[in-house]
Order: sequence, then C-alpha cells, then structure tokens
Amino acid sequence: MKLNYKYARIQGKALARNTMWAKGVFSMFNQMLEENVMDDEDRGLFEELDDWFAHNLPWPEPCKRQEAVVCWFKIDNSEEMMKMLRPMLWLLEKYNRPYYLVCTNFPGEIVYEDEYQVAAKTDGKLQIDEVQKSWSPED
Repeated sequence: MKLNYKYARIQGKALARNTMWAKGVFSMFNQMLEENVMDDEDRGLFEELDDWFAHNLPWPEPCKRQEAVVCWFKIDNSEEMMKMLRPMLWLLEKYNRPYYLVCTNFPGEIVYEDEYQVAAKTDGKLQIDEVQKSWSPED
C-alpha cells in the first residue's frame, strides 16, 4: 500500500508553550544555540544551513508574531529543503536530540501558505485521553 501525504514536519519531543505541539526543527536548534551545546564547527555548519533557509524559505507572518501555528513542509515541493535538512538531522543525532518525521494530509486550518510550506492554527490545548480498556485477549 502506497501512502501519499501532502505535508511533512520534523519535530522533537518538547512542547512549545504557545502551541502545545512538539517544537519544530528550527526551534530545536534555537534551543541548542541558547544552551551552547554545539562545538564551534557544528555551530558554523548549522549557521550556514540556517542562512540558506533564511534566503530560500519565506518566514511566515504568523510565526514572526509567535501565533499558535505549526508549520509543515509541502512534500511535493520540499525535495531541495529536505536535502538541506539532512545535515541538520545529522547534528540532532550527534547531540542526542530525538526527532520525528510526521506526515499528514490534515495539518489543521491553514492560515498561511507559500510555495514550500503551510502554517496551520492550533488551539493551544493539549488533549490527554484516559487509557483505553485493553483490547488484547485475556490469558
């Protein structure tokens, strides 16, 4: 079975307070810079990659205003972006920062869109459900 997704996101485990979603890859690196965990060579590599993204990936206005939005790459247009993200993923692995590739066709209500990405609203609420009754057969 082939699955066709429209949107992809690279995110970590820690939640952002304004969205209650897992922080995206750029937020993860900003935190690493603040914590000063990377050596000079790796910091330089990240800064080069970040500069490339700053020149090639528009900065969504809702993100500039720190609204409760989550950004997703458009899979159909993200090949070049993903190529540039690979060294960043290597850095995350080197510094033991878990990350996840999340794909969806339902990012939420889209409030921003450009050639490469969308930003979708979140309600800023974390939903935690009770543990379901076990569906496994009893021994």
